[in-house]
Amino acid sequence: MKNKALILLIILISGITIVFFIVRHQYSPRVATIWEIELIDINKNKLKLSELKGSVLFVNFWATWCESCIEELPAIEGLFRNLSENPKFKLITILYKDNGDRAFSYMKENGYTFPIYLNPDGSAAKKFGITGVPETFIIDKKGVLRDKVIGPEDWNSPGAIEKFQTLINEP
Repeated sequence: MKNKALILLIILISGITIVFFIVRHQYSPRVATIWEIELIDINKNKLKLSELKGSVLFVNFWATWCESCIEELPAIEGLFRNLSENPKFKLITILYKDNGDRAFSYMKENGYTFPIYLNPDGSAAKKFGITGVPETFIIDKKGVLRDKVIGPEDWNSPGAIEKFQTLINEP
């Protein structure tokens, strides 16, 4: 009887471990594959993320239909204005399941100047493994995922700016 209970416990723990690994693997970006992503800006210029290797990357997925995303945009604009002069920091926002013209109009109407990109085939969202919007990924200069934030964040707070400065100053 004790052997059966032990075997069942081992099977249960193994099953939970496998499920945890699959879920974690599915929803975490495989940083090695994100460099292949190609984005398009408002002027139809293409950008491959591989061109940004060696920089600290702030990658944010958002949509105009997402209230939390709209609330977060002023903080993203503030972060962009604070750090855009630094060549080792790149801020990328990617429109998720939204109309590009509507998003570009919204940006213009509200005075936002940070870059916005389209990814019509949805490969960026798949490779990053996003689960919703807003969702933000911080990747260091070595290409290591340092943070994944689901939901809005005050990216322009002194603590956030300091965090990015620390990443920028790392060797």
